[in-house]
Amino acid sequence: MAEQLARLPDGTEICHETFGDPGDPAMLLVMGLGCPMGWWSVEFCELLVQRGFFVIRFDNRDTGRSTRFRGERVSRRQLVRAFLRRPVAVPYSMSALADDAFGLLDDLDLERAHVAGISMGGMIAQTMAIARPARIASMTSIMSTTGARRVGWQHPKLFPSLLAPAGNARESYVRRSLRSATLMRSPGFDLDTDYVIARAEETFDRGWSSSGVVRQMLAVLTQPDRTRDLQHLTMPVCVIHGLNDPMVHRSGGQATAAGIPGAQLVTIPGMGHDMPRALYVTIIDAITRTARRASVSH
Repeated sequence: MAEQLARLPDGTEICHETFGDPGDPAMLLVMGLGCPMGWWSVEFCELLVQRGFFVIRFDNRDTGRSTRFRGERVSRRQLVRAFLRRPVAVPYSMSALADDAFGLLDDLDLERAHVAGISMGGMIAQTMAIARPARIASMTSIMSTTGARRVGWQHPKLFPSLLAPAGNARESYVRRSLRSATLMRSPGFDLDTDYVIARAEETFDRGWSSSGVVRQMLAVLTQPDRTRDLQHLTMPVCVIHGLNDPMVHRSGGQATAAGIPGAQLVTIPGMGHDMPRALYVTIIDAITRTARRASVSH
């Protein structure tokens, strides 16, 4: 289905696309920091459709063609204060990003869905499961963490790249995307540079916003530690994490799985902070197994 806009009650518009039969169980895919829905590739979505799911991918607020919060500027000082755990005003929180996802489900008349999230998307998925567990049939948290600072840290080699300006031109954005992909790549698998470049070009052309990335980053830095709340989850949960992830250390995934009763932890040697095409089937197998556990329990 072509891209559509869901207008939420607060006026926020969420751009989304669906795949498959609406009569099948819904699978909501939530992407990470600064990444539009296209980072869930069409191939990945169609493979999930073949497993019997109605798949929804979408742009988080401040990403792609969803609403931009341009009037909410974030300064470097705010980021530093947030990093140091000092009080800071935020344009929006992780809970607001979760509410957007629930609003999209409402717009699609979906009371309940399976949810899979990558990185920040995993944080959003966890927040959704905690806030309204009855609406989450199963959850898969991929290369993410609990919000606790003692786990899921970044490798210091990433800091220069993360702090470097991306520029406002298409070419500079593509160059930076390729540098970031090289740093975060899965060392056990080939990096498809042509795919990375094409994805970066599409991301920029659909409406990339550096200020939007910073606003999302502030939501990540100010998120709460969900460790205690995760203990109360009862839906089937799978946690997937690469053993070579430089962006979110594997301790983040391990802590997430340890904090949720009955959660399955899938660790993948050679996987970094990306999702190589060679791992699609492995990841989809894990997502499907988790969803099937929900079917059995209900």
